[in-house]
Amino acid sequence: MAAHNSQPPRDPPALLPKRLLHIVASFSPAAGGTTEGIRKLAESSVGIAAMELVCLDDPAESYVLGQSFPVHALGPARSNYGYTPRLREWLRQNLSRFDGVVIHGLWQYHSYGSYRVIRHRTPYVVFPHGMLDPYFKRAFPLKHLKKQLYWLAREYRVLRDAKAVCFTTPIERDSAAGTLWPQRWNPVVVSFGSLEPAGDGATQRETFLARFPALRQRRFFLFLSRIHRKKGCDLAIEALGRVAAAHPDLDLVMAGPDEEGLRPQLEAQAARLQIAHRVHWTGMLQGDLKWGALRAADAFVLPSHQENFGVAVVEALACSVPVLISDKINIWPDILRDEAGIVNADTADGTYRSMETLLAMQPEERQRMVNNGLACFRARYEMKRTAEALNNLFN
Repeated sequence: MAAHNSQPPRDPPALLPKRLLHIVASFSPAAGGTTEGIRKLAESSVGIAAMELVCLDDPAESYVLGQSFPVHALGPARSNYGYTPRLREWLRQNLSRFDGVVIHGLWQYHSYGSYRVIRHRTPYVVFPHGMLDPYFKRAFPLKHLKKQLYWLAREYRVLRDAKAVCFTTPIERDSAAGTLWPQRWNPVVVSFGSLEPAGDGATQRETFLARFPALRQRRFFLFLSRIHRKKGCDLAIEALGRVAAAHPDLDLVMAGPDEEGLRPQLEAQAARLQIAHRVHWTGMLQGDLKWGALRAADAFVLPSHQENFGVAVVEALACSVPVLISDKINIWPDILRDEAGIVNADTADGTYRSMETLLAMQPEERQRMVNNGLACFRARYEMKRTAEALNNLFN
């Protein structure tokens, strides 16, 4: 008689954490949501993947020092293209320590320079982070022609040979088709989210109001992004001008670095609308100042003309702040589906309608939207999901 096997079935083996190297042109906070996302990803990867970062910044820059994970700054880079011979040298010496590489962004030396070393040696994936969006083809046709030539000569091969090309939303994935020629890659959708902010919310709110005391007795909408023509800054100011008379206690905070020198033009617009005293310019906010601004705001507003994901939108959801966004921010279908915010066109009329809709809401309607927003964040955009998805790509 055969022996009876009484052992219980074994659980499937757990996926082992990978050693992943991330590569980005710049780790500067002024570079936008990608660098903030990388910081959050490193924090979320503990126990999931061991993470290190290579960037082409000057190693003396304060933002590359004292991070919770290893940051290897190989600059300062030469020219806007970001060339540095140290990148290829460092990769040749260190690549064997990693199970995979994640390249963030295109069109600078960090992508093609890395590709020349890692191809056929180590599996890698690429996050374009919106850099294949057709918006740029329409807005900058001459620059697009230059990119098409560079694409044929170099950049296309980086995506073609990647294990996967990671798009943060289905809209980003689908809109990339046809932007440049040829195209052949393995597309996957990997959300690039955030974390619920640590720290005491009341303390963070007070930190912000202490720095900007003129806002202490005011309600305000918060624009938190780069001051850039793509972001629809002028639309936010125009919309405030339309609601200002009916809501004399409502201001607008414009928070972000002025990359293009647009502030004088926008200040002149606010003056023409007779709301210059109700538009506050804070510069870039980080840490508790940023979280305090979000927690103190009546709503977050971003009428952007193009946004492949929208990290700041997700951060606002995590802070239980109503979000007023355009339908050019690629997570807008999720926001509408979950009834987590208000979406309209990236026009002055659309932005005005969003503000008016929120201002007309009853308290219980507004609270329901806030609750939906936090639930949307937790279900879709918590950064731990991104860390797990990336680790799984290399199994």
